Amino acid sequence: MALKLKPISLDAIDAALSKAELYRTLHEPQEAESICRDVLAVQPEHQLARRLLGLAITDQFTGAPADRYSEAEKVFQQLTSPYERLYYAGLVQERRAKAQLRAGRPPYTLRVLLEEAMRCYEEAEQIRPLGNDEATLRWNRCVRLIEAYEHGDWVREVGHFEMGDGAPSR
Repeated sequence: MALKLKPISLDAIDAALSKAELYRTLHEPQEAESICRDVLAVQPEHQLARRLLGLAITDQFTGAPADRYSEAEKVFQQLTSPYERLYYAGLVQERRAKAQLRAGRPPYTLRVLLEEAMRCYEEAEQIRPLGNDEATLRWNRCVRLIEAYEHGDWVREVGHFEMGDGAPSR
């Protein structure tokens, strides 16, 4: 028996995407990813399927080099809304930083990712739809994450950590 993917019907797209959202909620991002790929196979420009696919990929970030950061970025860059492209570009960086933090990477190595996320959120905020403060909420979360660590955890110079008073410590 030959293995071949079967296309879903156009009438089934809404129900399929509802299932994809459910699988994300149930912490089964691989299932959600598979469904989104099925939808995109029959409707390549479907925006909700693209958003859910990108989110399902970021749900799988573990902080390992094998994480599919570039793939998630590429999916989100295919969104038609300039606001969403910026917002989700920031989300990729934020989720990447959080995954690496959970994996034990030192905070000072991740600040650049959070700052890039914040840059994207700031740009998205400038063109956000009326009443949409998602980018502001994400910006604030990044600020709080940075503030959760002492200054010395975020700043590292060669051979020493810089302490909060500006005096290097060896």
